[in-house]
Amino acid sequence: MTGRADLRLGITDVAPVVSCGSFSARAVVGEHVPITATVFREGHDAVAADVVWTAPDGSRGPLNRMRRYGDQPDRWLTTVVPDTEGRWRFRVEAWSDPLATWHHAVEVKIAAGQGPDELANDLEEGARLLDRVAGDADPAWRSRLGEAAAALRDPSLELHQRVAPALAAAVQEYLDDHPVRELVTATPDHDVWVDRRRALFGSWYEFFPRSEGPVVGGTPTHGTFRTAADRLPAVADMGFDVVYLPPIHPIGRVNRKGPNTPQFPGGNPYEIDPDDVGSPWAIGAEEGGHDAVHPQLGTMQDFQDFVWRAGELGMEVALDLALQAAPDHPWVKEHPEWFTTKPDGSIAYAENPPKKYQDIYPVNFDNDPEGIYAEVLRVVRHWMSAGVRIFRVDNPHTKPLNFWHWLIWEVKKTDPDVLFLAEAFTRPAMMHQLARLGFTQSYTYFTWRTQRGELEDYGRELADHAHYMRPNFFVNTPDILHASLQYGGPPMFKIRAVLAAMMGPTWGVYSGYELFEHVAVRPGSEEYLDSEKYQLRPRDWAGAEASGRSLAPYLRRLNEIRRAHPALQQLRTLRFHHVDNPNLLCFTKTDPGSQDAVLVVVSLDSHNTQIGTTALDLPALGLDWHERFSVTDEISGASYDWGQFNYVELDPYREPAHVFSLALPRPVQPPAPVP
Repeated sequence: MTGRADLRLGITDVAPVVSCGSFSARAVVGEHVPITATVFREGHDAVAADVVWTAPDGSRGPLNRMRRYGDQPDRWLTTVVPDTEGRWRFRVEAWSDPLATWHHAVEVKIAAGQGPDELANDLEEGARLLDRVAGDADPAWRSRLGEAAAALRDPSLELHQRVAPALAAAVQEYLDDHPVRELVTATPDHDVWVDRRRALFGSWYEFFPRSEGPVVGGTPTHGTFRTAADRLPAVADMGFDVVYLPPIHPIGRVNRKGPNTPQFPGGNPYEIDPDDVGSPWAIGAEEGGHDAVHPQLGTMQDFQDFVWRAGELGMEVALDLALQAAPDHPWVKEHPEWFTTKPDGSIAYAENPPKKYQDIYPVNFDNDPEGIYAEVLRVVRHWMSAGVRIFRVDNPHTKPLNFWHWLIWEVKKTDPDVLFLAEAFTRPAMMHQLARLGFTQSYTYFTWRTQRGELEDYGRELADHAHYMRPNFFVNTPDILHASLQYGGPPMFKIRAVLAAMMGPTWGVYSGYELFEHVAVRPGSEEYLDSEKYQLRPRDWAGAEASGRSLAPYLRRLNEIRRAHPALQQLRTLRFHHVDNPNLLCFTKTDPGSQDAVLVVVSLDSHNTQIGTTALDLPALGLDWHERFSVTDEISGASYDWGQFNYVELDPYREPAHVFSLALPRPVQPPAPVP
């Protein structure tokens, strides 16, 4: 068998690589992306490694030199920073490093007492290596390297004088940047899809435009895009970046749901008032389907004006993409084959026993997939043309995976800035696979993680998978009012907001959170009483804020802190620290490439004062174990002198959290991805 140089060195466990290269790893523009590999070879000669980083246009920058890191002698790391959207590629190139081999050999032999006669061959080998590097050097360095090579060959000099020019720090630094690479071994190319910054960092606010109508004579009236636009300045003032709207399409009349009945098993969904508005997720009526605007909300132009107004205020609109139909949706009449027909000839409606959703027909993607795929792509492009660049996808885990992979990348071929959020509260394997195959973000289990241990475990899990899965920490949704909010009182609303806004680079709230809405339809349920999903729910925003009964100023401050600190816009750098009280949670986030860092200590108890002592992992922050440093609380404004061990006391009725900013002495690298 003929020997091949490209197989000489070992390269394993390259990261970030998703599913053995079946899918792209993920990053955003400007993000510091760590690339790691295990590199080794036979014998004792030195090895080194580079990363070849290729832009979407095919251009290549200079080689990114990898360095050993951690306590693993064969593990190598470098960091790359993409500067544009699109599909980037990287490969690891390992190579034999004769300069490092020579340097080490000469040093240990001299230390062992060998003289110039014994080192004659080593000195000549070093001179020849310097000659090779000098051949491509500029005149100044060609001269200096030539002088160092001449010294190695000059027997009239003392041994230390012969080697000193070659081992000088400046020469070694130059040689490190201009190495001699032999036996180069390359991995296959691996993909990294790079999104715009909003894919990683943003604050979402969800509300129903139809609830933003005026109250006339004590009776709420149906809101429109024009009346809902009046709410946008207040949302922008709270610092939110994305306004997410539930479906805005015509709502089916057949089997329409009335207030509160869907939450009660056995409730009669047909006994409704003629004025009941129904669920926006029961999409489609005689006025149109997924490409139409509900007539009571306004026209397509009204919607585009709403999108424009949001943009004027520094926000963008995310639109719900729910692939299901009401019984009177045009699809049901025009394409009955797109649904599941029961043996009795009726079309199957959605069920989640004991709940029945007779107002919704799921789409059967196994029937005419070509037609369904084309129609959904048409609908998505229709709303893209109206200014929508973010889609919140309803229940994607109930649709085929290959469909989503096709749809997302078909869109990104022409519009790489379009983002997709998966609303998939389902099994972990499915959530992760949806992320791997293309979803930009995912809803998470954060809502149900309330204890310190489970918050720490879940935070670490998400940070470990940051190379392909980006979480969106919603504190509540129209479907999820967690028991902690039902019984935790106003302090718990602060606690959950701090946890979501500080732990997650992307977080969100559903309208009414700032008013401490907390009443469930019945004990043990996470459904809201008088759910806005089935009725209009106007709110007295101005009255609540004027009376001090609004959390809006607190949410505003959290979003201000997030925007001021790049550390909070990261996921990879989330790190937890020990506190001797299980009711206190402590974590830090850092910003690679800068010295910005944020340290958060938050109480998980909304009823009692909690005290404890931190034990910070200071070396993880680039600090000495005994180093003192100043911290400033971004909420209260107070400053403290801190070290590894610090006393903390948090009264939830005063302030349940410290959000400290600190300036690190040097940037901290992002944690290496898990291979």
